[in-house]
Amino acid sequence: MKTHRLARVAEAIREVASETILFELADPRVKRVTVTRAEVSGDLQHAKVYVSIMGTPQEQKQTMHGLRHATGFVQAKLAKRLQTRFTPALRFVLDEGVKKSIEMTRLINEALGPSAPSNSEPDAGEEPAPGGPTDGPAAPGPAAE
Repeated sequence: MKTHRLARVAEAIREVASETILFELADPRVKRVTVTRAEVSGDLQHAKVYVSIMGTPQEQKQTMHGLRHATGFVQAKLAKRLQTRFTPALRFVLDEGVKKSIEMTRLINEALGPSAPSNSEPDAGEEPAPGGPTDGPAAPGPAAE
């Protein structure tokens, strides 16, 4: 199957799942959920919907349980939107990417320690670096001709 079609279907799944979870799902277990991406199999039979959930591990577990129970409802909304022979079978997957990026940022900041400046502006007594925002507009390059 063509990759651009798979990408379009995956984006439609992400949009429908996100809108349905945010606006139409009434399950009190499902809260603080962000749909980050969707992946579709080549035959459009299966789809993974990656979600990021803020909260404690117990709250994440409850939210994933609520999402699994709402899979049929989200699939029904998806079937109305997609014009395909089959509606992909959805599976919700916890996306750890946001959590890992926050942890990496914390580790980097911890490694840099207090020696790293907290702001990027120079002190009042220092000269700004060449090429900084006070040097005026940049000279046009060969692409600007």
